[in-house]
Amino acid sequence: MPVAAPADRRFRRSQVTPPRRRRGWAAHWKLVGRVCACLLLFGGGAYVVMHRVANAEALHVSRIDVKGNDRLETAELLALLDGLRGQHLLALDLERWRQRVLTSSWVEHAAIRRVLPSTVEVLIEERRPMAVARVGADLYLVDGLGRVIDEYGPKYAEFDLPIVDGLGSKPVTGRPLLDETRAALAYELIEALRPRERLYRQVSQIDVTNARDAVVLLQGDPARLHLGSARFAERLEAYLELASALRAQVQDIDYVDLRFESRVYVRPAGAQRRTGAGG
Repeated sequence: MPVAAPADRRFRRSQVTPPRRRRGWAAHWKLVGRVCACLLLFGGGAYVVMHRVANAEALHVSRIDVKGNDRLETAELLALLDGLRGQHLLALDLERWRQRVLTSSWVEHAAIRRVLPSTVEVLIEERRPMAVARVGADLYLVDGLGRVIDEYGPKYAEFDLPIVDGLGSKPVTGRPLLDETRAALAYELIEALRPRERLYRQVSQIDVTNARDAVVLLQGDPARLHLGSARFAERLEAYLELASALRAQVQDIDYVDLRFESRVYVRPAGAQRRTGAGG
């Protein structure tokens, strides 16, 4: 019969755990040194790249393209951007330069953008002149919000615009202070007449001293026409239809009040009272 040999625990290797070898301090420092070397190598490479980018000639502004300007001279706009050339394209504070462009009274909106490798593009939208404001003895080109664009002079003779009185007053120094409400009335009147070319071209002067009553003078007609604050084109058309009949009754007319839909009031020149005419 087979004889069972006694089990010897010394030969059960599956349950024997070999002792771990502990690394010494030298091995740890060696690993730290390798990591530091890698970091230094990476940092040095990044510094070299950044230095080259910062000093790359191709990334410095050498060209400024201006688009959208019609009345504003490009040279005037470039003067506002003095110091921009030579700046690093990627380090530009675009908003700061945009605010400089907006200091021009001709500029309504502005945008500035980078165009690689070395160009800055300036896009502007100019203000549209609405009229020539007369303040005292001075004339100013103004937009639809009553903002002064520039002093009116021979260089703007190409603009065929009505003269507007009553917009505001001129301070001791600086540009005139214009009333926004009166400017809005003048703007509404002009915009209402502009699509009707025949009517618009006949308007010579507008007085908005009364912010609720626009008074108009037509070319070659000394009568002041009170149009109120609405239905400007319709009331002006009504006057043109009645003008001959009114002149037949009153040769010299001071003003014609067209604010009342059913009646037209006429005041003769030098008269102290109004004469009513059915309408």
